[in-house]
Amino acid sequence: MHIDSTLQIGAYHLQHCEDYLFHDHIGTDRLLCAVMDGCTMGTDSYFISTLVGKLLRKIVKERHYLEFFQPSQLSLRLQLKSIVQQLFNELKLLKNQLQLSKEEMLTTLIIVLVDPDDGVGLVVGDGVVSIDGQVTEFEQDNKPDYLGYHLQEDFDGWYGKQAFLSITNWQDISISTDGISSFMALEGGETDLDPVSYLLSDTRLLEKKLKYLEHEAGLRPTDDLAIIRVRNSRDSLPAE
Repeated sequence: MHIDSTLQIGAYHLQHCEDYLFHDHIGTDRLLCAVMDGCTMGTDSYFISTLVGKLLRKIVKERHYLEFFQPSQLSLRLQLKSIVQQLFNELKLLKNQLQLSKEEMLTTLIIVLVDPDDGVGLVVGDGVVSIDGQVTEFEQDNKPDYLGYHLQEDFDGWYGKQAFLSITNWQDISISTDGISSFMALEGGETDLDPVSYLLSDTRLLEKKLKYLEHEAGLRPTDDLAIIRVRNSRDSLPAE
């Protein structure tokens, strides 16, 4: 699996990038990827999106270590649920320990767990997912149902109401925060190029394509942007 990712502050954000991303292997043949988008109207939203990423890193490192001694027998779907439940519980604990308000816990989450054949995913809030060229935009009228709204709820009840992704025989998966839909010609640029299709297609590196969009097409994301792209083919190596 080839992994490509990018994290960029939006043109309208002057101090902090409120998006964050994480990816790492869990066990020998499973990969966990996640993108988070902190609520701009929340408080210090760069903190909660980053905190979710750091907690996921901790959870994956713990489980990767345990895999050496006892390989997981869980299916992809059950393992994803177990990971999200641990994240949910640890966020609840930290909220209480740090005395954080609800406004400090507002982040979206798109998380996928894949092996070389199949995958599963969970979408909390908004963002964009592309599976083998099929792009789906999760949009909630700019009022995402943030994870932080539900930390006092029963986990199983909350989890069962979420939007899930089912992935089979995949070759190319991308997950992105909604910043991918925020490109504008800020300095006189004009083009018919669709940034979403451009960024999530072919084998050129994301960073190079972002530079092309900015310096050649005159397009920049006004909102923060986090993208992870995973390609599952021997011939899908990064283009020079």
